[in-house]
Amino acid sequence: MDRIARPGTSGAPPGPAGPGDPETAAADLAEELDPADLAQVPDLPDGDGPDEPEASTPGGADGADDSDGGIVTAGDRHPADEHPLASFAADPRMPIWIRRAVIAAAIGVVVGILVDWRLGLTAAAIVAILDTVHRSRTTAIIPAAVRVTSAQRRTRRRLLWARRSGYLTLNARAIPGTNCIIDHLIVGPAGVFAVDSERWDRRLPLRATQGGHLYHGPYTQTSRLKHAQLEAGLAGRLISESLGRKQRIRPAMVIYGPTVPWTVARISGVDVFSGRRLRKYLRAQSRARREQRLTHEEIEQILSAAETALPAR
Repeated sequence: MDRIARPGTSGAPPGPAGPGDPETAAADLAEELDPADLAQVPDLPDGDGPDEPEASTPGGADGADDSDGGIVTAGDRHPADEHPLASFAADPRMPIWIRRAVIAAAIGVVVGILVDWRLGLTAAAIVAILDTVHRSRTTAIIPAAVRVTSAQRRTRRRLLWARRSGYLTLNARAIPGTNCIIDHLIVGPAGVFAVDSERWDRRLPLRATQGGHLYHGPYTQTSRLKHAQLEAGLAGRLISESLGRKQRIRPAMVIYGPTVPWTVARISGVDVFSGRRLRKYLRAQSRARREQRLTHEEIEQILSAAETALPAR
């Protein structure tokens, strides 16, 4: 079966929303999910580097352990809390626009001085247009469907090693009544995780803004983050119904290709990190939840419920 495209990837445009569509399901889900599942979290601090330790660290004035295993977070803030120009200044496209404007202006001035100011304006406009066309043709060269398939294969290979730590995986599971596909549903001592695998153009940088948004080069990935969160919420509801008790599923996104300039960041409720850190991420989650780890019996029960509730694609 052809893989159904997620938002932001190539594929046929979605049809009108209906009872089985993710948008309608999201509205039904809002009242059933635990507020903690969709809660926004603090801003991503500046200066977070790739070498930050992943082990859990004490957090808060009361000395309580950090339940997120040292994950750096980035959450949405109310627009009124930010300066009107803050989001504009934080836009990762700014360096591209500035570079384009400086080069066009420099060439325009030189041509204007040596020849004529009218030709200078024309030359500046031509340079700006050529630079725009060049960038549009050199981004996202790898087809989206190929990127997704390659990323899934790499994640599956890494998850084979995670079995040693007690983590079991269901790959490519469909959510009935929707067009959603969970790339990897991971069940283990630290809980249940719905992981999306993404492979993006390595030449474009990644950036998380203080407003809780993820950019790949100049392109926002907000729709993908929302989709990952929606998939986890819908799957959690179905598995909870099958189990007869509430089971939360934590959404995560692993990225291959570009350098990820942080260890693990929670952006709009989704844990985002490099694919090569997947096993370290799971180990850190286990350490952070050493007092609330799932037993082998509980893992088997959840996995059985997930196999029933989420059919293979």
